[in-house]
Amino acid sequence: MRQPLIRGGLALVVSVLASGAGADTLYLHSGDRVEGTLVGASGSSIEFEELDRGRPRVRRFDRRDVRRIEIDDRGSGSGGGGGWSGSGNAGGSGSSGMRERTISVGASTAWTDTGIEVRRGQDVRFRASGKVRWGPNRSDGPGGEGGNHFNAGRPLPNRPAAALIGRVGDRDDVFFIGGDEGTIRVRDGGRLYLGVNDDYLQDNSGSFRVTVYY
Repeated sequence: MRQPLIRGGLALVVSVLASGAGADTLYLHSGDRVEGTLVGASGSSIEFEELDRGRPRVRRFDRRDVRRIEIDDRGSGSGGGGGWSGSGNAGGSGSSGMRERTISVGASTAWTDTGIEVRRGQDVRFRASGKVRWGPNRSDGPGGEGGNHFNAGRPLPNRPAAALIGRVGDRDDVFFIGGDEGTIRVRDGGRLYLGVNDDYLQDNSGSFRVTVYY
């Protein structure tokens, strides 16, 4: 599927691939190409992460120098497919210049693998909907239980029960998401996981539908 991406009066063609070598590919008008991961676009600049001798580095390209970008959109794990978000803004249906992936986060699972790798210091946004049941007569949305009911057994003891939470890698550094759609800057790089802030998952049911912009 080929999509025109238009920013600032400049058109850029983005191809979303159903299969491929597992990397995005950026093609320059000079004839060169760069393989890696599309990070985002802002104004006339495009950020693209490539592997340089096995180590990732982020390069910035002038949009006028870029002929097209092919996006590997196979998805992985329970995260489903991902792709380039070519329209919208932070308060609308998308987040400008960011990729997006939609995940179902089950309330009875400790951590759901999003299939997304984030970099240290990267800005990430979340848009969540739905409700989960987390006990008898208890049902709440991504913001969690009303009030602030302390429970030392929860991943975030001082945050609302059943709220949407996140974690990067295998670290214990859990962060709160809730129903907030603002930007969160992750402190560490690695795999992104999502879950619910509850200490007893066996009686939980339902799921949140979460779109991650990264």
